[in-house]
Amino acid sequence: MKKNYFKLSALTVLFTVFLSNKNHAQDTYTVEAIPFQQYSTSQPIEFTIDDKYSDVLTIPFNFTFFEQEYNQFLVSTNGYIDFRTELANENSPWSFNMSIPNTGFPVKNSILGCYHDMDNSSGVGTITWSVTGNAPYRQFVLLYNNQPHFSASCNTTAFSSFQVILYETVNFIDVQIIKKDLCTEWQGGYAVVGVINDTGTEGYAPPLRNTGAWTVTEGAGEGWRFKPQANPDNTYKYIKCDTDADGIETFDFNVILNDINSSAVLYSTYEDAEAESNALSGTGYTNAVPFELTTIYARYNDIIIPVSLSMVDCGLAFDNDNVPTADEDLNQDGNLANDDTDGDGLPDFIDNDDDGDLILTSEEYVFGRDVNDMYDTDGDGIPNYLDNDDDGDGILTINEEYNGNNYPADDDTDEDGIPDYLDNDDDGDGILTIDEDYNQNGDPTDDDLNGNNIPDYLDAEAQGLGINENDFNKSITIYPNPTNDVLNINNLTGKEITEVTIYSINGVKVKQLNTANQLDIKELQTGIYILKITIDNQSLTYKLIKN
Repeated sequence: MKKNYFKLSALTVLFTVFLSNKNHAQDTYTVEAIPFQQYSTSQPIEFTIDDKYSDVLTIPFNFTFFEQEYNQFLVSTNGYIDFRTELANENSPWSFNMSIPNTGFPVKNSILGCYHDMDNSSGVGTITWSVTGNAPYRQFVLLYNNQPHFSASCNTTAFSSFQVILYETVNFIDVQIIKKDLCTEWQGGYAVVGVINDTGTEGYAPPLRNTGAWTVTEGAGEGWRFKPQANPDNTYKYIKCDTDADGIETFDFNVILNDINSSAVLYSTYEDAEAESNALSGTGYTNAVPFELTTIYARYNDIIIPVSLSMVDCGLAFDNDNVPTADEDLNQDGNLANDDTDGDGLPDFIDNDDDGDLILTSEEYVFGRDVNDMYDTDGDGIPNYLDNDDDGDGILTINEEYNGNNYPADDDTDEDGIPDYLDNDDDGDGILTIDEDYNQNGDPTDDDLNGNNIPDYLDAEAQGLGINENDFNKSITIYPNPTNDVLNINNLTGKEITEVTIYSINGVKVKQLNTANQLDIKELQTGIYILKITIDNQSLTYKLIKN
């Protein structure tokens, strides 16, 4: 059964939501970190000569880049996509030392996946591509896998692997860096990730990824998204599930009026809206031609707003996040386009990180014992995949990423096996993170009582607030461990246990009791768990093994 989380998840519902960038000027881009996600590819691009462009590659959808629409481009052996198709099979530049933008940069009108001098002539490594997903939201994926760096001293020791993803309709560009070794013996080890226009006057790169000597360690993959900033056309989008695959649907006028303005009047043509004549009557609009994109118009306060009516097959997946497409209509009004939990311009049904917390939705969309038991770590009624503060500690999940790899799931300050973004006591000092907001401004990140530049919620030795954890630990024992069915807790602290919680090894809460000295865990699957015992606002964690 689908649950309605609309009131709880602060969804962004604007009549300008999900603007199509197609056919609108895009002379600037924003760059943001995204979760790392690797895609499969299968079509090879064969190169036997170093520093070359490919033949012209044609993809099955149009893609807009710096105001121009393309469905053809070139692939360079040196790690970029070039839209100047007249250079097919020509030599590809390899030497550069300036940052972008720069009119002297040797490559123009290009997506710099991870541009640096690589050596493809040895036959080591591959360059492959695929088109994945379903129209009109497909992705073109280009993979450089294990490409050697150029130079005799590095071509057997330094390698790069990365992906470039182009998104149909929304025209986003993702770069996923799997690994990027460093070879300073050649060209200073310079590399750059970014986009650059046809004159070099506009260029955009992620932080610390413009031209320079940098590296990404294998296993610590990073993702970046380039989002075109289109001149908005104020089109309101209404996307329905095509329930019976006949291409005919009725679009509810109330949905449109609720989002735009309740006093708006709807018309079938722009001319009618301009003349305020022949207003549409009834409660809905049914498209006449199957599967045809239809536009009607809303007018209020002398403003005319195009209303785009379309449909998708909700039996298909568009974002690979494991959430059924129909279930991503969170407010259950029949319009997929006005559900955008993180307000990033991508409706949830085509967004692989619905809440924008740098944890893939597919990792957070998990259940307990049945389909109605969706994991909600902080118990606030918002499932983790829609919650940007999963543990309810007052710190956004995206801000509980400390090691710089844009992936909060591997940050665990107190090393208790629970990542900080799921841990309501990040430093394990027995004081809840939310209670370490001592200046009471709603932000625990700016409290540092002992002035050591470590926020108190990450500092187990905060002045006057640390606990003698060793003494506390000696007063509590658990046995037997490992165990098959029953776990006993021997509490000699003289205080009552207020909460016992069991987490899976990846931080998902699987069992919680308000008070207990004996736990029945027969129903747990065999494996390793984290046991957290709370007494008088102090907590200890243990590794629990279930046989």
